[in-house]
Amino acid sequence: MTASSWAAAIGLVLLSPSGEGGVEDRDRPAVQAMAIGRLQYPGGGDWYANPSSLPNLIRAIRARTRLRVADRERVVTLEDDDLWNVPYLYMTGHGNVNFTEAQLRTLRRYLEHGGFLHADDNYGMDASIRREFARMYPDRELVEVPLDHPIYNVVYRFPEGIPKVHDHDGKPAQGFGIFIDGRLAVFYSYQSDLGDGWEDPEVHRDPPETREPAIRMGVNLFAYAVGYAG
Repeated sequence: MTASSWAAAIGLVLLSPSGEGGVEDRDRPAVQAMAIGRLQYPGGGDWYANPSSLPNLIRAIRARTRLRVADRERVVTLEDDDLWNVPYLYMTGHGNVNFTEAQLRTLRRYLEHGGFLHADDNYGMDASIRREFARMYPDRELVEVPLDHPIYNVVYRFPEGIPKVHDHDGKPAQGFGIFIDGRLAVFYSYQSDLGDGWEDPEVHRDPPETREPAIRMGVNLFAYAVGYAG
């Protein structure tokens, strides 16, 4: 299913970006819920990191928008048929990523048919994920996503780009991407630790003013992935 098909299926009616009031299930369109997929990848990296992150993001999407999202993440591999049922594929970790050639072909096909991949460096994944992206698309550059791109404005506004949750090397948070026919198909959050910001408050003891921008950015990512155009 393409991103435009997902968009057509859900109606794409969102609440005010303030997120106040929430959305009752009875107010949601009677359509199939879209799932967020967590990518289980090979190479030794901890793909399962930040276990409370996606459940909290899902709750935020359900509370703040009328986007029909499944109430649980799906763990998928690049061999699973279920891959084709998730419009937003999330991967994270601190270590190595190493795809096979067959897996890269599948991932390319997923992206070129409207899928969206969010790779979230949890500190330690940078060298390997850049290598794997270069293997997947040797003719496409991983470029910094411009600040006027819808990913930073689709629901919530981020005039300065992706928020920074944790500091490791004193570097700014950056959002990189791979574009396919003008569509942002891969978003790579670097030096941001977005997933940490989505976790339960007691995990990292981050204050609300740190966690809230991270959650808002996650809502933007999902909304863009399913085709919401503002």
